[in-house]
Amino acid sequence: MTRKIVLASNNQGKLKEFFQILAPLDIELVAQSAFNIPDAEEPYPSFVENALTKARHASRLTGLPALADDSGICVNALGGAPGVLSARYAGAPKSDLRNNQKLVADLAGYADKSAYYYCVLVYVRSEHDPQPVIADGIWSGEILDTPRGENGFGYDPHFWIASAGKTVAELSSEQKNQLSHRGQALKVLVEKLK
Repeated sequence: MTRKIVLASNNQGKLKEFFQILAPLDIELVAQSAFNIPDAEEPYPSFVENALTKARHASRLTGLPALADDSGICVNALGGAPGVLSARYAGAPKSDLRNNQKLVADLAGYADKSAYYYCVLVYVRSEHDPQPVIADGIWSGEILDTPRGENGFGYDPHFWIASAGKTVAELSSEQKNQLSHRGQALKVLVEKLK
């Protein structure tokens, strides 16, 4: 029996990744935009609190189980910033280009350019689910000053993966889904949901 789950995101890049990774499973994933649900507020300092808030918000407004992601890039030299503010690092309106420009400028003068993408996924069976299913993943790399590649979104053109010899934006979507923080978290979540 196919499970219908609302995906608590309006981010087109994330939606594409989720649909690709979850396609083989018996899950009908429906974006919250199909229900005209606006993005939830993300007032918390941690990824897990924000993801839980987004999942409960989507479940409350649809009556369906919900899956939410909160993810971002954490740069060691910047004390973990941009962190939960990754999508809004350069302020409103959201802009990948301005976020990347600010990150590169903020890292100027630092020798340590190490960073990691972090993703936490929260699945709730209902708005008041007392035992949400939580999974996370980390993907380490470093920040390049000059963007490379045309794929992906967000900080991908600046995020260098030494083991691949490429930025994330130079990877195919299949490679990214295998290696990424979101791909790792989804694999853990799928095992937990089984």
